[in-house]
Amino acid sequence: MKKRTIVKLQDVFFSYDEAPVLENVSFEIKEQDFLGIIGPNGGGKSTLLKLILGLLKPDSGTIKVFDTSPKKGRKSIGYMPQIFKSDFDFPISVMEVTLMGRLGKKSLGRKYSQEDIDICLDVLEKVDMKDYKDRQINNLSGGQRQRIFIARALATEPKLLLLDEPVSSIDQKWQQSFYELLHKLSEKLAIVLVSHDIGVISTYIDKIACVSGSIYYHGSTKDGLSKISEMYQCPIELLVHGVPHSSIPHRLLESRKDD
Repeated sequence: MKKRTIVKLQDVFFSYDEAPVLENVSFEIKEQDFLGIIGPNGGGKSTLLKLILGLLKPDSGTIKVFDTSPKKGRKSIGYMPQIFKSDFDFPISVMEVTLMGRLGKKSLGRKYSQEDIDICLDVLEKVDMKDYKDRQINNLSGGQRQRIFIARALATEPKLLLLDEPVSSIDQKWQQSFYELLHKLSEKLAIVLVSHDIGVISTYIDKIACVSGSIYYHGSTKDGLSKISEMYQCPIELLVHGVPHSSIPHRLLESRKDD
């Protein structure tokens, strides 16, 4: 059965204070896509997610999310931005943070329902944090906090999940469980994952996009890694074994743009 397109960007340009960030971006996300986005720091990866969410507006071009505007379509999106040490550095419980994911599902002023609570308990169990539901989030480790923010994104019951460097503070042991969870979730929803871990992308993710001012490749992971190797003139073995994508010389990016 043909998969429906849920996000479509066409000829999108975006700049901050007249400094170009993304140029001529065109690509699609379909139902159940598991898309990895990689690229150098400052290349526009996080900006791309914010455009899809309608948090930023393009200078030109069109963006459709679930056949409507990003602002209207984002009610069907779960989003986990990059998390910094200072985020939620105040007294609030794990359950209260997770319930924030239900805010868009209830009318203004209405209390959380038992259904909201049950959904949040379920996602906390999925990220192995249910036993911490009454703990203050400022008393958790960085990795534990990261899991809670993932749970909050899942609590929206999204059709599309956008994750911006979601495992930056999670220990290696739990990372594998997390990626296996995402792989299972991708059977029911689309996932876009921004990551510097190319080894993970090659193992779990179906499609790959390379973002540095524009999208240079968008397709299957197997073919995409070969394209990336050609693009950066760097052996794919080095990329897969952990050389940070941001370490690729910028002059090689510029030469690619001139091709």
